[in-house]
Amino acid sequence: MRMAELLTVTIKNGVATVVIDNPPMNVLSTQVTKELDEVFQELKEDQEVISTILTGAGDRAFMAGADIKEFPDREKNKENQIDTHEVFNRIENIPKPTIALLNGFTLGGGLELSLLCDIRIAENHAKIGFPEVNLGLLPGAGGTQRLPRIVGASKAKEMMFTGDPLSAEEARSLGIVSQVVPKGEGKVVAEQLAQKLANQSLQSLSRIKHLVNVGSELPIEEGLQLEKQLFDDLFVTKDAKEGVRAFIEKRKPVFTHK
Repeated sequence: MRMAELLTVTIKNGVATVVIDNPPMNVLSTQVTKELDEVFQELKEDQEVISTILTGAGDRAFMAGADIKEFPDREKNKENQIDTHEVFNRIENIPKPTIALLNGFTLGGGLELSLLCDIRIAENHAKIGFPEVNLGLLPGAGGTQRLPRIVGASKAKEMMFTGDPLSAEEARSLGIVSQVVPKGEGKVVAEQLAQKLANQSLQSLSRIKHLVNVGSELPIEEGLQLEKQLFDDLFVTKDAKEGVRAFIEKRKPVFTHK
C-alpha cells in the first residue's frame, strides 16, 4: 500500500480500515480526494482485502464537508480540477463491501462520500446533512442524485433547501444510516460487521453488490435476467461448491474467494 499523507490504512484479517486524517475536521480537499481514489483502487486489487471501513480521525467529524478555502481558486484552475464525480463513482463501484462509520459531523462532501458506501453506521453525536445552500451552492459530488434514491424526493429537497442537519436517529429513521451506536463504540461495531463480511465469499459479495447497484437502475425484467446470469456464474465457483458441501457436512465453510 503506497503512503498517503492525509489517510491512514490498516489491513487485518481481510478487513481494511481507511481513516481520513485531515485535522481539524477531515475536510474533503483536493489531496484527500486524490488519496481516496488511489487507496480504494489499491484495495480493490488487494487480494487480502474483502471488506473496508471508512471513517474519520478523532471524534469530531467523519468529514465536515469540502475544503471551502479551495473554492476561490476553482475558477482559475478549471483545467487542473480533479473530477470528483469520476473518483466517487470508482469508489462506489469497487466490487467489495464498504462500511462508513460516521463518527461526528458528516456534512456536504462528507455525506456524499458516505453515500458511496454500502452500509453506514453512525455514532449518536453525528450530525448529518447538506448545508451547501447556506453558501449559495448545491451538493456537487452526487448528493442531489444519491440522497433522493434513499429518502425520496420530498425529504431530500427539504434537507437540501434548508441546509439543516439531521441527528443520527433521524438519519436512521430515513434509512440514511442502518444503525446508531453510542459515541466511541462505532469502531468496535463496524469492525465486527466488517469481519463478518470478510468471512463470506467475495464471489457472492461482489455479485450481490453489483446486482443491487446496477439492478436498481434497470427495469425489473432486465434486473431479474441479470440476477439469473450472475447466479448461474456463481453456482460453478469453488466457493459455492464449498458452501454447499459444508452445509451438507454440517461444518463452517472455508472460502478461498475463487
